[in-house]
Amino acid sequence: MQRPHTGKWFDELTPGLVIHHAIRRTITEADNVLFTSITMNPAWLHLDFDYAEHETEFGKPLVNSMLTLAMLIGISVHETTLGTTVANLGFQEVTFPAPMFHGDTLRVETEVRAARASRSRPNQGIVTFEHRGFNQHDTLTARAVRDALMLVSPTPGPTGP
Repeated sequence: MQRPHTGKWFDELTPGLVIHHAIRRTITEADNVLFTSITMNPAWLHLDFDYAEHETEFGKPLVNSMLTLAMLIGISVHETTLGTTVANLGFQEVTFPAPMFHGDTLRVETEVRAARASRSRPNQGIVTFEHRGFNQHDTLTARAVRDALMLVSPTPGPTGP
């Protein structure tokens, strides 16, 4: 049985395509504390409210940027790569132009920057995605450029797909 997919095939991911993802996510204090704790990040600016209030320019804890990155990519999966990707090949660039705070809502858009057929893997191609995350005030809070190995759409056989 073939699993259903919602991602796009390599041949659908043309440079210039921009996808405004339907899913949005408000990041809670619990999300931030749990993620920061399970990833062994002891940074006070994520976990210590007193420190964040009195000793940082922000006056409150910051959302862990690795959580922001994980959500940025995760939100994009349903409409880009779910069921159509072979592997994430890596990140070329990751930036966090503005912080996220507890209660901020992340919305994401993805742009296809480049796509080329794989030279060594027939029926696969490499796509460069630029993911951009914005808070509820439309401030750019995260940007990631990454490459993924994607499947070419299957060709239906004589009896169908």
